[in-house]
Amino acid sequence: MVVVGCGPQQAAQVSQAPASSTADLMKQRGLSEADVSAALQTYMPTGKKDDYITFASGGHGGNLIVIGVPSMRILKYVGVFTPEPWQGYGYGDQSQQVLDQGSRFGKQMTWGDMHHPALSETNGEYDGKYIFVNDKANARIAVVDLHDFVTKQIVTSEIIQSDHGATFVTPNTEWVVESSQYPAPLGGGYAPIEQFQDKYRGAVIFWKFDRDKGRIDKSKSFAMELPPYMQDLADSGKLGSEGWVFINSFNTEMSWGGTMEGNPPMESGASQNDMDYLHIINLNKAIEVAKSGKTTTIAGMPTIMLETTNAEGLLHLVGEPKSPHGVDVTPDGKELVVSGKLDTHATVYSFDKLKSAIEAKSYEGKDRYGVPILPFNDVIRGQVEIGLGPLHTQYDDKGNAYTSVFIESTVAKWSLKDLKVLEKVKVHYNVGHIVAAEGDTVSPDGKYLIAMNKWALDRFSKVGPLLPQNFQLINIDSEPMQLIYDMPLPLGEPHYAQMIKADKMSPVDVYKPAGYDVVTDAPNPNAVKAKQERIERKGKDVHVYMTSVRSHFTPDIVRVKKGDTVHLHITNVEQAHDATHGFTVGSYNVHSSLEPGKHVDITFLADKEGTFPFYCTEFCSALHLEMAGYLLVEPS
Repeated sequence: MVVVGCGPQQAAQVSQAPASSTADLMKQRGLSEADVSAALQTYMPTGKKDDYITFASGGHGGNLIVIGVPSMRILKYVGVFTPEPWQGYGYGDQSQQVLDQGSRFGKQMTWGDMHHPALSETNGEYDGKYIFVNDKANARIAVVDLHDFVTKQIVTSEIIQSDHGATFVTPNTEWVVESSQYPAPLGGGYAPIEQFQDKYRGAVIFWKFDRDKGRIDKSKSFAMELPPYMQDLADSGKLGSEGWVFINSFNTEMSWGGTMEGNPPMESGASQNDMDYLHIINLNKAIEVAKSGKTTTIAGMPTIMLETTNAEGLLHLVGEPKSPHGVDVTPDGKELVVSGKLDTHATVYSFDKLKSAIEAKSYEGKDRYGVPILPFNDVIRGQVEIGLGPLHTQYDDKGNAYTSVFIESTVAKWSLKDLKVLEKVKVHYNVGHIVAAEGDTVSPDGKYLIAMNKWALDRFSKVGPLLPQNFQLINIDSEPMQLIYDMPLPLGEPHYAQMIKADKMSPVDVYKPAGYDVVTDAPNPNAVKAKQERIERKGKDVHVYMTSVRSHFTPDIVRVKKGDTVHLHITNVEQAHDATHGFTVGSYNVHSSLEPGKHVDITFLADKEGTFPFYCTEFCSALHLEMAGYLLVEPS
C-alpha cells in the first residue's frame, strides 16, 4: 500500500552514512588517506562524463583505444589496421575496401603496429575533427573521422618499408608527416646489406590533407629522400617555428647487424657515436621545390632527392645526445626539447639560433651525403640533468616540462625557464611515452598526465606470462604530483597518446538519413527503405535488399543456389539512439554492425549448400533472440 499525503511537501532527505563508516572501510581494505584521495579524484558517478578523452595507439593490436580521463574507463576500440568483428570492420564491402587501400606489393595486410596518433589541429590547438594513426610495420597512415569514430581511409607508399616519425600534423593540418624508420632501397627493391651506406635510404612523406573532403590527397603529396640513418620521432613547428619539421634519428653509425657473420649486433653498432642527428626540414621551402617539379618519381611518389635537397637548402642536421627518442616543440614554438636514451640530459634547442645558423650557413661540416651540420653548442640554450634514460617530454600551462625516464621508472617535472628538475614521481615500470592534457599544443591544460608504462610486473592479478601494459594517471596540478590510478591495457602495446578536452568533439548519435554509408559519408545508392525490401537475381548474382528494425529482418528467408554470389544490402532503418543491430550468417564468416541509420553491403560466394541461420548479434530488444532468419543454399 502506498499512502500519499496531501499536506505541504518537504525536500527528500539524503541519508548520510556515519562518518565512521569511511574509516571502517579504509581499515578493512588497508587504504590510506592518499588512496581515498586518489579514488575520489578518479571516481565517476553513474551518468557523469569525463572531462578529457585520451586516444592511445593499440600497438600490434592495430586498433585505436579511446579512454575517458580521469575515470580511465575504456570507451571504445576503433578498428583501423586490423579486422574488428564487433564493429563489422573488415567483414563487409565498405570497410573491406578501406583495408584494401592499405595493401602493399599486392598483398593485403590484416594487422598493423599502431604507434602514434595525431589529432587534427587548427592554429596549433586540437580541433576534435579527425585523428591520424600510423602502422610502423607496413608504413601506412589511416584517417579516422571523429564525427563517428570510424576509419575512412588508409594510404601507403611503397617508397618506404617502415615508419616511425608518424603521424604528426602541421598546426593547421595541411600536412600529415610520415618518416621511415629502418633504411631500405627506396621503392622496395633489393640491394645487398653490405651496400647499406650507398644503396639504402630513409625518406619522409608529406601527405596532403584535404580538410573539406576529410581525406588525404595522394596526388598532392610528396616525399624527401633522407640519409640512411634510422629516423625516429618527429614534430612540427608551431607559431614562430611553423613551416618547419624536426625529426630525430639514431644509428648515425649506419650499423646493419650481422651477428652470425662476425659483426656486432645492431644495438651495439648503433650506440658508438656520442651524438646522433636531429633533422631540421624547411617544409615551406620543400613544398615550393616539389611544386616546381624538381622531383623523381619513386613507387608513384614524387620525391625530392638528396642532391636537390642539398642544393635548395631544405635539410640541415645538428647533433643530439645519444639515441634520442622524441623531439618536442615547446608551446610557444620557440624551443625544442630532445632527450637521449643513452644520455642523462634533456637538451633545449633554440629555434631562433637554429634558423640564424642556417641563414648564416654557419656549418661545422657536412655528412657523407652532403647535408650541412650545424654546430651543437651554437644552437642550444642549455641542458638539464634529468636522470637515467630520458625519453619523451610534454608540457603544462605553468611553464613546466615533464619527461619520462625509462631506466629510473620516473616522470620528472622540470622548469623550462630555469632548466632545473623540480620533482619526480615513481611509476611502475619502465615508462615509455607520456601524455598530458593537450600537452603538445600551443596551450596545454596541465591537470592530468598518463605514464604509459611498458612493464606491469606486480601491479595486477596474474594472467600468465604475457602481461598487460600499465597506464598510470598522475595529477600534475597537485604539489607534490600524485599518482591516482593504475589501468591495465590488455590488447596490444600502446606507444603514444594524445589527450583532448571532451567538449571539443561532437560525434553523431545516429546516421541521417537512414541508408548512410559510413565510408563515403553519403547516402548509399543501395540503401533500402521500409516496404521496398526485395530479392533480385541477375544471372549468378543475387541481390538481397534488406532492412533491420526491432526485432526482425525483412526478408528473413533468402533462397540462393550453390555457386551464386550473394550481395546483401542491409539498412538499419531505425533512428533511435543506441538502437544498433548486428548481422551474421553462420559458417560464412559474415558479420556486420548496423548502427541506427547505417547501411552496409556484404558480398560472399555461396559455395556450400545447406541451411544457414542468420541473426542479430547485438542485443536490441526483449525479442532479440527472435530476430533471425535463414539463408537456404540449394544444390546447383
